[in-house]
Order: sequence, then C-alpha cells, then structure tokens
Amino acid sequence: MACLSACSSVAQKADPASDVPEEPSRVATFKDAASYAQALQRWRTPEDVNDWIGARFHYDVSRAMQLSETERSKSGRLPVHQAQEFFLAPSGICVDLGRFAVETLRAIDPGLDAKYLMIEFWPVTVDGNVLRMHWLASFTRDGQHYFLGDSKRPGHIAGPYGTTQEFIAEYSTYRNRSVVSFREPESYQRTQRTMASKERRDELRP
Repeated sequence: MACLSACSSVAQKADPASDVPEEPSRVATFKDAASYAQALQRWRTPEDVNDWIGARFHYDVSRAMQLSETERSKSGRLPVHQAQEFFLAPSGICVDLGRFAVETLRAIDPGLDAKYLMIEFWPVTVDGNVLRMHWLASFTRDGQHYFLGDSKRPGHIAGPYGTTQEFIAEYSTYRNRSVVSFREPESYQRTQRTMASKERRDELRP
C-alpha cells in the first residue's frame, strides 16, 4: 500500500510534513442530507461538496499510522473507504477523502472531469513514520483547474489555475515540501498497483 503511505501522520499537531488539517474548519452553512443518495440529489456544484467536507471531515490519525509507509507491512492491506461509507462516517485520511470527492463530483456533474491528484513528496519522517504520497481531487471548469478534498485543508477549494503544474508549485511552497512527481490518474487503484510494482523492483535492486 505504498501509494497510501504519505497520507499518514502520527502527530496530533498540524505538522506541515503531515496531512493532519492545519486548523479546524470554519464552514458555517452547508447542504446536509440524510443519506448519500439524497446528497447526490441535493448537491449540484463542487462548492456544495466542499462545504460538506469542511463541516464533516475528521482526520483519522490512528488509521494514518496503520497506513504509513513504515507500518504498512505490519498492518496489512486496508481498503480505501467507499464514498457511501465515508458519507455515513466521514473520517479517514487523504486517499479516503480524495476518493469521496472524485466519485461524488463525477456523480453530480460528469462535465467537471474530476480526477485524482497524486503528489509524491520528497520523503520525510515524522515520529518514526515515513511520509511520501498525498492525494487530492481535481476538476476543471471554464478551462481552469481547481483542487479540493485536501485533508490538510478540508473545506478549501484551490484555484483557478491555468495548469496543474502551477498548483503544484504553489502547494509545494505551502507545504514546505519538495515535490518529486505528480500524476492525475483516473483511479487510485491503478496507481496502487503501479506503486507496488515499483516497490518490488526497488527491493530487487542491488
């Protein structure tokens, strides 16, 4: 589960190197719903989804520890939360939030071309856990790029940007972390397999 590794953090404080939210969300109003199906009927824009995330999301530090790059071999494989499950219990880490945002945006407005944004940071160690990968959701509107579903700042939409590269440069500065690479895959699962294959190759390398 290397692709999930950098969603981890063991620090309760908002360490810039971790994905723990920098501060509590201050979303005052949002469109709530009794079920995920009802939410999909009520929510019409990325702002609707983003406001709910800002009001409801809780970062799960214990889950993050289990999915850290350091601990994954001990913890075994844990599935990414499904969108419907996440709606009922909106607690998780970056990839859980990213999946919820992407799948929800695709459901309410396919024209937004929602995708995952996977960022590979230069690895750092926080309280003995290696942090590397981070996940968000991206979408386009009127030819511009936007980003949301960020566990570091839930309830925030970044944009507009002319290109994803512009966002990455700004985000690297904001996080004070060097970015090694980034991708916008259609699915988190495909990236999981790619990262696992790369990890096996690295283990075989003398």
